[in-house]
Amino acid sequence: MEHISGSELIKELTLSELEAAVGSDITVCACVHKIRKMGSFTFVILRTGKYLIQTVYTPDSCEGDFGRVCMGAYIKVSGAVVKEPRAVNGYEITLKSIEILSLPAAEYPLKVGDRTLGCTLEVNLEHRSVALRHPLKRAVFKISEGVVSGFREFMLSQNFTEIHTPKICAAAAEGGANIFKLKYFGQDAVLAQSPQFYKQTCVAFYDRVFEIAPVYRAEKHNSTRHLNEYIGLDFEMGFIKDMSDVMQMETAMLRHVTEVLKRDYSYELKMLGAQLPEIKEIPAVTFFEALEILGKEPNQFDLDPTDEVKLCEYAKEKHGSEFIFVTRFPGAKRPFYAMDSKDDPKLAESFDLLFRGLEITTGGQRIHDYNEQVAKLARYNMTPEELGPYLDIHKYGMPPHGGLGIGLERLVMKLLGLDNIREASMFPRDMHHLNP
Repeated sequence: MEHISGSELIKELTLSELEAAVGSDITVCACVHKIRKMGSFTFVILRTGKYLIQTVYTPDSCEGDFGRVCMGAYIKVSGAVVKEPRAVNGYEITLKSIEILSLPAAEYPLKVGDRTLGCTLEVNLEHRSVALRHPLKRAVFKISEGVVSGFREFMLSQNFTEIHTPKICAAAAEGGANIFKLKYFGQDAVLAQSPQFYKQTCVAFYDRVFEIAPVYRAEKHNSTRHLNEYIGLDFEMGFIKDMSDVMQMETAMLRHVTEVLKRDYSYELKMLGAQLPEIKEIPAVTFFEALEILGKEPNQFDLDPTDEVKLCEYAKEKHGSEFIFVTRFPGAKRPFYAMDSKDDPKLAESFDLLFRGLEITTGGQRIHDYNEQVAKLARYNMTPEELGPYLDIHKYGMPPHGGLGIGLERLVMKLLGLDNIREASMFPRDMHHLNP
């Protein structure tokens, strides 16, 4: 595919292009990442949109106003490319000309040019637009890009249709108190907790759909694993035999995502020291089997964070897997649209996927029969009038179907071994952060 830049002059450099230019001149537009004065010459490390490039300035061989060049300046340079194994990425440019394009009005408040940023997460978030200029910090979001790209690529290959659903809604998909409420031209509205209602609707006419979009949860958590706005990777598929079809689709998708990351993002993975999981078959246990493994009495209805860690340790030791499915949760803790298990109506055909000690997915089979859904609403003390448009999809016919939602930031957090989910969110939104 032809690369089109903002002008006819410059495009984003790749390492292969640098290699091809060895022995000849090249022109680069970049930001000054670091300056190291060495006596008779100066190293100027440039930061492009992906790479760091070492350049060498000497007064006798370079034209331009080098005296004003500083960290954070955006410049256009030309020079001869040489191989230099000691340089970052193995190449160096001997500068012949420098043109200043833009100068900062203030110095960086963070040590962007150092090997690590060396500040607390809170300081990082306070100066987020500067922190993300650090190569290690911005590499995290290239991995996010890779996960999203791999997810989309896989879904399209399996004949899923990409959809875009409203985020301002009349009713909440999950119910409960964790809803952001707002006024919409005099009416009550909420921010979408999930695209659940809409993706089920779309199954009626597309069979298979997926969406990549924000999700909003008004949970008053201040933990390392919760955000109030995150990116959901959702899919819904029709004509399933049971929820195992959804689980198998997710397993295949995760395999594909890791292959995309290995293929296209090895530079960032190496920089971040990330170890990708080997995904073969993902083991599955029922909720009550999980309690037995944990040595717990069968008198709880959900898993706590410690349980999730221990179950992943079990999966790693017993099955050599960093993932484990937990299925058939007690229905009382699952949404009203979750299908009841046929052999035990107190259980739901619903599952979680745990990865490296953290739940990253919730999914399952949905109710498709109108009368069954109305009956379950009554058990949840809800009325059909509350969910009229949603029930229309059941009233006019639905195939057996199911799906899931994955938290992008949680998945990236665990893929990269990050300590806090805010590190995997470009501009995190939680109880204490509404800016930048």
